[in-house]
Amino acid sequence: MQRRIREQGSLKAAVIGAGAFGRHHASKYRGLEGVELAAIADANPEVRRGALATHGVAAVADWRDLLGRVDLVSICTPAVTHSAIVRAFLNSGAHVLVEKPIATSLEEADALIALAAETGRVLTVGHQERFVFARTGLLDFPDVPREVSCWRMGPWTGRGADVSAVLDLMIHDLDLVHQLIPGGVRAVEAEAHAEMGRLADEVSATVSFNNGASAHLETSRIASTRRRGMRAVYGDGVIEIDFLTRKLRNTTRRALNALELGDPLGESVAAFVKAVRDGAPALVRPEEARRALETALLIDEAAECSGDIPRQMQYAAYA
Repeated sequence: MQRRIREQGSLKAAVIGAGAFGRHHASKYRGLEGVELAAIADANPEVRRGALATHGVAAVADWRDLLGRVDLVSICTPAVTHSAIVRAFLNSGAHVLVEKPIATSLEEADALIALAAETGRVLTVGHQERFVFARTGLLDFPDVPREVSCWRMGPWTGRGADVSAVLDLMIHDLDLVHQLIPGGVRAVEAEAHAEMGRLADEVSATVSFNNGASAHLETSRIASTRRRGMRAVYGDGVIEIDFLTRKLRNTTRRALNALELGDPLGESVAAFVKAVRDGAPALVRPEEARRALETALLIDEAAECSGDIPRQMQYAAYA
């Protein structure tokens, strides 16, 4: 049994996985008052040397060496490793911010949610784009759009290749779709294309909801150019956002704030620390991350069966 953490004075933070995202997490912790970036863990010796040079903190090869030694942790490792690492740190007494997805199966996600409740630790997930949306006011409307379209395209980077493009990229948009359209999923249709390996690199999907609304999503990690946007159709007009140009078109009667990307990762890390220190609710609850994961897995399954009659699937609400 690992010792429990006593949270007094500065909070000791660690980052597990110091790749592209992990390096940014480390920088955010270093900029927060009352937080000490205590350690970084990464299996790559070059990455560890770079972390030590950049952040001036201990860098270890095995994340297990940090169990019981930190108050809070960001987990930025490949998706297939999330469940085991989150579980170990929750059991050691640490609070956890894990990059999306929360896990790669619903069984793993449910076990982590139950463990966080049992240990009384904060567990939140890196769906940082919620912060951008929250600032526009788009999540504050009481009515539900009839239709939402999302597109997220970019060239191949090699990151996230341990899972499909749905769990790698589309899950961001699924989280936002579920914020806009509450309630259950009635059916999923999807088609996918794999080019760089056996997992889907391009996916198009339609998600139909029990309330009659629908969402159309396109994702590619092998596109020649970057495209990223969202379109929501309401009874009184259309709201369309281009995240790359930061342009927002609004033909509805509702007032929206300008699209300011700001620093969503910085806000996410700061909100995580506030939840740990003050008991404030995390912006992204693990149950919500589980909901996005469930729909993502349904899309992956439907894509594997593309060409068959679309499966009718009942969404299990997780309030």
